[in-house]
Amino acid sequence: MSVYLFPVLILFVFVYAKIKKVNVYTSFISGAKQSVNLVVSIFPYLVTIMIMVQFIKISGLALLLAKLISPFFNLIGIPNELCELVLLKPFSGNGSLAILNDIYTTYGVDSAIGRSASVIVGSCDTVFYVTTLYCSQTSVRKLSYAIPVALFATLFGAVISCLLCQIM
Repeated sequence: MSVYLFPVLILFVFVYAKIKKVNVYTSFISGAKQSVNLVVSIFPYLVTIMIMVQFIKISGLALLLAKLISPFFNLIGIPNELCELVLLKPFSGNGSLAILNDIYTTYGVDSAIGRSASVIVGSCDTVFYVTTLYCSQTSVRKLSYAIPVALFATLFGAVISCLLCQIM
């Protein structure tokens, strides 16, 4: 069934476009032109966030912060093994996947730590990456509430995922 879903969806788009009298090829070319402009405009923001993430990982700052903040994380239910993951997830999806792979290798996929890490990676988004993309394309520049709320929601999600994975 799922093999036919994508071709049926494409066929539906073409039929719908024909009914609405929309030239699909011209619309596609117009969208492609706009996407090139989008990539050019957000490129500096993406490079900046990628350099920052690499700096945090290579310098060992993420590991140092994880060690410093682990007593607080233990109080709210996040195991020591997940501290670096919780700290890095708002910055880098790929960095988080690398840490997740290390957790799988060390503790196993079916361990409580492995399950909690999986839920954290799957349920949270990279706050600063999304904010960078959003702010580069809108006139919103004041993020004094949005970023702290997003970071709190990410932390809250990590605490709840650890709690649920320990219960189940």
